[in-house]
Amino acid sequence: MPHDAELTPLDALVASPFAKLAELLKGIEPGKPPIDLSLGEPRGLMPPFLGPLLADHLAEFGRYPPIRGIPALREAIATWIGRRYPKLAGRIDPERHVLPLNGSREGLFSAIFPAVARKPLAERPAVLIPNPFYQAYAAAAAASGAEPQFLPAARATNFLADLDAIDERLLKRTVALYLCSPSNPQGAVAPRSYLAQAIALARAYDFLLFADECYSEIYGDTPPPGALETAQAETGSLANVVAFQSLSKRSGLPGLRSGFVAGDPAFIAAFGRFRNVACPQVPLPVQHVSVAAWSDEAHVEQGRALYRTNFDLADAILGRRYGYSRPSGAFFLWLNLADFGGGEGAATTLWKECGVKVLPGAYLARVEPDGANPGRDYVRVALVYEAKTTREALTRIVATLG
Repeated sequence: MPHDAELTPLDALVASPFAKLAELLKGIEPGKPPIDLSLGEPRGLMPPFLGPLLADHLAEFGRYPPIRGIPALREAIATWIGRRYPKLAGRIDPERHVLPLNGSREGLFSAIFPAVARKPLAERPAVLIPNPFYQAYAAAAAASGAEPQFLPAARATNFLADLDAIDERLLKRTVALYLCSPSNPQGAVAPRSYLAQAIALARAYDFLLFADECYSEIYGDTPPPGALETAQAETGSLANVVAFQSLSKRSGLPGLRSGFVAGDPAFIAAFGRFRNVACPQVPLPVQHVSVAAWSDEAHVEQGRALYRTNFDLADAILGRRYGYSRPSGAFFLWLNLADFGGGEGAATTLWKECGVKVLPGAYLARVEPDGANPGRDYVRVALVYEAKTTREALTRIVATLG
């Protein structure tokens, strides 16, 4: 792909970080048998009870699925939400509060269109995006004609956007705020007070809080708080708040493409009408498998145990090198490699010298008004393999960089 200087503004905004990485490493042979830690793709085995269930429903690939999902799936999702967040137990109506999705990315992208439509403005609508960010957020803003506004999320603010620093004029034309917790790429968890502040802003200025919680089930000892439970506990209402979830990370099923959005019933109804004509249905066999996955927690805890082991290895092997500290959630390391040529330089060195592929942080961020890219000095490392491969990869990194 061309370099950023050759891209149109739209192309530069939505350029895939993995395409950029492929261009960076093009023609460079790995120094050792490769280990790819650039992609946040869980590498654990599929929960074994799902295969036979999928086989039992193969014939249903011959039917169009309902866009709102089968009742059993909506009920399983509502039950899971109440089990995960006790303050929501019995308060999530499968008919009014839940929509199945083809994975969280599909929903995070397509939800922006009804969000723009619900708030007519005389000026260009704005979408607030943390910086660094997940590319689907920027793609959604660009496709909808809204203006993406990037909010710095650096170490100084615990890798969360500073909500107090948002200009009121910008808030008035905001249609949505994307908030990822635990965050990608830093693994920061937004405390309940932060979520409450974001919810209050969304209601005061009548925009949607899009809570991307796809990493919420990957944590150490303390489950991260959720936006929906915070909204319910603070005000008894889910207005202006929707949360996006997926089986990709929680259940280690990235290829299943199954997730959901839940929350504000008025927005869920509008989003359902939009999806009915503009978005793909979740195949019926996938829906049946999803019912079983949302209903089981044993395999989720097994996944958490794997990630805890990997972070124990990172603690032991990395120590305090590269600004490492154990994140509160998700499965990424966000390492400062400014002393090793920054993110791009370090990624090139690691691939060339030891065959470990990592993602330069600059590819997950945009340049700020002061000309700095908050991800420039960093690399993202996805600890998605079993312990043996993780140990080998981290050991290689330290041996190469020192």
